[in-house]
Amino acid sequence: MSYKFAIDTLMAKVNILNEEFRYTNDHNPIEHVGSRLKTPYSILEKARRRGVPLDLDSIAKEILDIAGIRVTCSFVSDTYAIRDMLAGHEDIRITEEKDYIRSPKANGYRSLHLLVCTPVRMSDRTVEVPVEIQIRTIAMDFWASLEHKIYYKYAKAVPQDLLDELRTAAETANRLDVTMERLHGEVRELGDRAQNPLPGPDELRRLPIAAELLDALADRVNSRRSD
Repeated sequence: MSYKFAIDTLMAKVNILNEEFRYTNDHNPIEHVGSRLKTPYSILEKARRRGVPLDLDSIAKEILDIAGIRVTCSFVSDTYAIRDMLAGHEDIRITEEKDYIRSPKANGYRSLHLLVCTPVRMSDRTVEVPVEIQIRTIAMDFWASLEHKIYYKYAKAVPQDLLDELRTAAETANRLDVTMERLHGEVRELGDRAQNPLPGPDELRRLPIAAELLDALADRVNSRRSD
C-alpha cells in the first residue's frame, strides 16, 4: 500500500503541473503521464534473479522500482525542465539520476531516469518510499514500447539483425527529436517577431469607425454616472 500511496502522491503533483501549464503557458511540456505498480509475482521474480533474500526488508532495500511513473514529453529539453520542477518540491528527494539522453544505452535507448523518495503518511507512521520516474520524449517512448514487445516475443533472445535495426531506429528517433525541437524553436521565434503591440488611443482614433465607437461608448458611460 505504501508504494501505491507514493504513486498517488507523485501523480497528483505531476497532474497539477500538467493542469497549470495547460492553462497558463503557451507550451505544455507534459504530453502524457502513466504509472505502474509491480505485482508481487514480478517483485519475487526480480528478487530471485538478483539473489535478494525473500523477506520484506531485503526486498524493500534492494528492489527500488516497485513503484514507477512515466512522463512523456514533446521535446528533449522538456525532460530536464520537468526534472527540475519535480526536484523543486520540498517533499521529493532525488536520490539517483541516470541520464540515458546524454549517455544512451548500447541499444540506443534514451531517457532520463530518476529515483526519488517521497514521504507517505500512514495511520501510525511516516515512511520514505522510493519511486522510479522515467521521463522521455514521444519518439523515444514509441521506440521503447516496440522494443519491449520485441524482447518479450523473443524471450530476450533477440536476433542480432533485429538488434541492429532497433539501434538504427533509436538513432532515427533521436534525429527526429532534434529536428522537431529545432523547428519548434524557429516557429516560436517567428511568432515573437510577428507579434505587434496593441494599438494605442491615437491609432484607434485614426480608424474610420473608431471615433463613432468611442463616442458611443463615452455616451453610454456618461449616462450611467450618478454624479
